[in-house]
Amino acid sequence: MGPHERNSYCMMLNGKRTRHLTLPLWKALIKHIAAQKRTEQQLKVSEENFRVLAETMPQLVWTAQPNGLHEYTNQHWRDYTGFTPEHRQRWDYLQFLHPDDRARNQVLWQHALDMGELFACEGRLRNGQTGEYRWFLTRGVPIRDDAGQVVRWCGTCTDIDDQKRTEEGLLQSQERVNLLMNSSIIGINIIEGEQIVDANDTFLRMTGYTREDLREGRMNVRRMTAPEYLARTLQAHQELATRQSVTPYEKEYICKDGSRLPVLVGGVLLGHHPYQSIAFVLDNSAHKELEQRKDHFLGMASHELKTPITSLKLQTQLLRKQLAKQDLHNAERALSRMESQLNTVIRLVGELLDLSKIQAGKLEYAQETVNLGDVLQEVVEIVQQTQTTHTIVVDRAGHPPFLVGDKARLGQVLLNLISNAIKYSPGADRVEVDIKTSEEAVTLNVRDHGIGIPREQREKIFERFYRAVAPHQRAFPGLGMGLYIVSEIVKHHRGTITVESERGKGSTFHVTLPRKSP
Repeated sequence: MGPHERNSYCMMLNGKRTRHLTLPLWKALIKHIAAQKRTEQQLKVSEENFRVLAETMPQLVWTAQPNGLHEYTNQHWRDYTGFTPEHRQRWDYLQFLHPDDRARNQVLWQHALDMGELFACEGRLRNGQTGEYRWFLTRGVPIRDDAGQVVRWCGTCTDIDDQKRTEEGLLQSQERVNLLMNSSIIGINIIEGEQIVDANDTFLRMTGYTREDLREGRMNVRRMTAPEYLARTLQAHQELATRQSVTPYEKEYICKDGSRLPVLVGGVLLGHHPYQSIAFVLDNSAHKELEQRKDHFLGMASHELKTPITSLKLQTQLLRKQLAKQDLHNAERALSRMESQLNTVIRLVGELLDLSKIQAGKLEYAQETVNLGDVLQEVVEIVQQTQTTHTIVVDRAGHPPFLVGDKARLGQVLLNLISNAIKYSPGADRVEVDIKTSEEAVTLNVRDHGIGIPREQREKIFERFYRAVAPHQRAFPGLGMGLYIVSEIVKHHRGTITVESERGKGSTFHVTLPRKSP
């Protein structure tokens, strides 16, 4: 063997003898093959390590090819989705997503594939066994080779359902808090010590203060509390410190303009701030006003009932003496006065009964055809017999005023309106009543030339116990029930009642009643 032959070797490739290789080339080839085998072995070990890690992780793990086609999932994924290796050829990741989450997920995944960037998206995955959806955070990381080319995607799906539900709960709670803070009914303020450090717009509006007053520290609980309620307020603060909440109590705030505001106050201690509390404030003015009306009503009722009863007692004593003397003429006059006082008592008691029935929803109504013109004529004759200071002028126009309703109750409406017109026009000598009829309705107008009603009281006169005159004006007796009962009767007949008035120039009450029953 010559020198050339000693330094050359041949090898078999695909069963064929190749050309002779020199010793250096042969050694380089063997080294390359060994390195390739080591790389393959390392890759195999790395792949096995990855799979072991993927199978032990609590997340759902997946891998995908550079084009996005998924090629591997761990057992957690398969258990949750019900996916099996046999499905891999026809597997579409989007099929496991909630329909509402698919479009956004697909757009983000395609963007990540195109740009080779990190993929992250929240979505709901369906449980293959129960069919229920849970929120998952899906992340995908591109794996690159030495040349920077993406060779694989590795990703995880982490269950965040509990976190999402907590976030949704917090969001709903925040929305409820915002609704409460923005309430136009409930005033809310936050108190630190005795200083109000924050408040919603409703509380500021109720008390007349501004945001600037709040920032400048001008809103102090002690200074804003009426003196007679200060002890109860301090007691409430002590209760708050020991029980972390306050039983709602009544008090009065002194507003910025010096006026008083009756309120109902409750509060709780803020758990995250031991020195702050939140108070809820309800305007109690309407309730207080109604209580005052009731107190006034009871006083007026006792007075209105006591006067005729006292008079009846005196007339009875007088009648007894006159009968003893056989003075029949004076006895007749005494009986007439007694009858008048008895009628007053009967009217007052009747109004009280009607009021209680209205409140209980038990006021009874008849359904009959009524000629309101005839009812008006009867009422006018009755009033003119007892009230001689005024002339009642009646004007009837149009068709006969027939309608369907309760004759007695409609008569009660007419009697009250005409009697009031006489009572509240002591300086006049006439009351005008006109009645007009159309195909759809009957309209009644009662006009006086008396003291009138202030603009701010026109809507209130139809409320229970409300009287447009001051309590000390005994020249105009009454309990504040008549117009309320009238308005309820009119409403029951599907009608309307309004008033036009000017102080010192009289009032006109307008009543419109539909002619047909529903």
